[in-house]
Amino acid sequence: MLRFLHAADLHLDAPFSALSPEQAALRRAELRELPMKICELANEQGCELLLLSGDLFDTVGGYPETIEALQRAFAACRAKIFISPGNHDFYSAAGPYARIQWPENVHIFRSSQPECVYLPELDCAVYGAAFLSQDAASPLIGFRVQDPDAKNLMVLHADAINPASPYAPITKEQIAETGLDYLALGHIHLRAEPATAGKTLYAWPGCPMGRGFDETGEKGVYLGELDEAGCRLRFHPLPGRRYEILRVAAGEDALQSILTALGDTPTREHCYRILLTGEAEPIDLKALHAQLEERFFSLSVRDHTIPKADLWASAGEDTLKGLLLQNLKQQWHAAPTNEKKRYELAARYALSALEGREVPQV
Repeated sequence: MLRFLHAADLHLDAPFSALSPEQAALRRAELRELPMKICELANEQGCELLLLSGDLFDTVGGYPETIEALQRAFAACRAKIFISPGNHDFYSAAGPYARIQWPENVHIFRSSQPECVYLPELDCAVYGAAFLSQDAASPLIGFRVQDPDAKNLMVLHADAINPASPYAPITKEQIAETGLDYLALGHIHLRAEPATAGKTLYAWPGCPMGRGFDETGEKGVYLGELDEAGCRLRFHPLPGRRYEILRVAAGEDALQSILTALGDTPTREHCYRILLTGEAEPIDLKALHAQLEERFFSLSVRDHTIPKADLWASAGEDTLKGLLLQNLKQQWHAAPTNEKKRYELAARYALSALEGREVPQV
C-alpha cells in the first residue's frame, strides 16, 4: 500500500495587509511553521510521498527565514517530496526553486509539460508540471500515463472549474483520459470533496490555513492510500487560527445578541467578522467593537441593519398594505402575549414581500 499526504496553497510570506503590522508579522510566522507541521504529520502517518500542489510561496521570492524553515522541514521529512510550482510561485531562474539547494528527497517540476519520476521501490510514477509565468496553458492535453499497471499519481496546480481560466485550465474529460490513479490539485483555496473522472480520483485540499474572510472555517490536508483496490482519501484538519463570519440579528441590544450568538464558542485565537442584520436603532460600532475586541485575535463589526420603523404605521391606509396590516394588527391586539410575536413576524414578512425587500432577519 502506498501512503501519501496532499497539501496545496500555503502562500508562505502572505502580507496579511488587513491586520496590524504586529499581527501580520505574527501570522506570517505562524504560516512559516506550517511546513514542519505537515512534514511531521507525513512522518506520523507513514507517508512515502508528500505532494505539494503549487503556491507554496505567495510570491516568486521568499524571505530567507521562510526558505530556511522549509529546508529544515523537508530535511526532517522521511517522505519523497514533489512540488508543482503554481501561478504565485512559478518556476524561474531567480526564484528559490532554482537558486536554493533543497534536500535530496525534494523534486521540483520545472517544465510546463508533464514530466515523470519513476520510483521503482514503490512501483510508482509521479507526474507533475510547473507554471513558468503567472499563467499557463492546459498541461493535460494529450497526456497519458506511461505504464497503466504502475501506481500513477500527478501533482498539479490547475483550474478545473473555469475552462477559460489563464491558470492551467483542465477539464473532467481530460482527467478521465489520463489513466492516473490520483490527481493532486492545487489553486482552489476551498476544500473540494474528492471526485472521480474515469478511473482517476482527484481533489483540492484547499489552503491549510486561512488568510482572510474568503478562506473561512476549518483547514487542513488530505491523507491518501493507494493499492490494488483503488485510491482513498481522508481529510485531516490542522490546528491554527481560523477566519469566521458571524451574522447576528441586532435586535434591541446588539451586544447581548452577539454574546448570545457566540455562546461558549472559543474565539480568542481567531479572526472574526460580525455582520449585524435585521431592524435596529442606530448602533455605535466603535463602542461595540471596544466591548468585544478582547475576545478575538482580530475583530471587525459591520452594520447591515435597516432603520427600525413603526411596524403598524401604515395600518388602516386605503391600500392593500394598509388593509393587510390593519387585519394583522387587530389579531395582534387580541392575541395573548406569548402569541404576539407570530403576528409581528407575519407583518414584517408581508411588508418585505409587498415592498420587494429581502426577507428580514429578526
